[in-house]
Amino acid sequence: MNSSVVDAHAAAHPHATTFSSAHPPRTATQAPGRFGAAALRAAAVLWFAVTAAGQLIFAGYIAGFYGRVTLAGRPELWNKVMPHGYVSGDTFFNLVLGVHLIFAFVITLGGLLQLVPAIRRRVPALHRWTGRAYLVAAAIMAAGGLLMIWFRGGAPGDFAGNVIISFNALLILACAAAAWRHARSRRVDFHRRWALRLFVAVSGVWFFRVGLMFWIAVNRGPVGFDPETFTGPALIVLGLAAYLLPQGMVGLYFLAQQGRNARAKIAMAGGLTFLSLTMAVGVVAAAAIMWLPRM
Repeated sequence: MNSSVVDAHAAAHPHATTFSSAHPPRTATQAPGRFGAAALRAAAVLWFAVTAAGQLIFAGYIAGFYGRVTLAGRPELWNKVMPHGYVSGDTFFNLVLGVHLIFAFVITLGGLLQLVPAIRRRVPALHRWTGRAYLVAAAIMAAGGLLMIWFRGGAPGDFAGNVIISFNALLILACAAAAWRHARSRRVDFHRRWALRLFVAVSGVWFFRVGLMFWIAVNRGPVGFDPETFTGPALIVLGLAAYLLPQGMVGLYFLAQQGRNARAKIAMAGGLTFLSLTMAVGVVAAAAIMWLPRM
């Protein structure tokens, strides 16, 4: 094609060259990148949907069991679920446990609200104030949990189990401090990362229950632990996985999300989808065996 033909085409189509430079033609290499990003977003939505459904049922269980028996004036029924939960005459620790349960209910609902982007965009004041309340409640709940574990013996299991639960409480405090510090410094990106880490740390006990029920469901009964003493190697592995695996997944998610490697995005989407489906089985089992029958 000679120059006169090019000039004539440009004169007849004055926007042709501008459009071409502003919108370069799509290439085959861009397709995997778009697919990877879309797959990762879809996997994240699925994970949130499963988590939200399970945690709403759990919040209903807290209100429907602990709240109901407390309002009925029978807090001793806490001990049907939590050994040494209520001790007659021990007003201080009974109050600590009561506050812990109230915060567990509030923080379960508040954490889900913090993860809804529409609330963050449209009602930023609500997001900020619920976020502050969430941080304070998480810290108080973690501190109260440590008191009950080491001074009340309120957690079932042995010494190893108590150490693992205590690690989760310390993880909550560390994530809360980091999220607060970055929010005060207006480092929004870092704040959101640590806020999500705080959410999965606070959800650690919930993850443990869901993981335990998944384990029981796939094995058709308790395998690798004694249900009477609540001790055994399976519980140690489940406890560590419930508190460490979500933190690892959060880190990998942010790496894949912000990176340009399409394969990494697709792999992360696959891993997150598998985790969500595993959680869904655990949620159904936990709801059927532990939560709904007591509500």
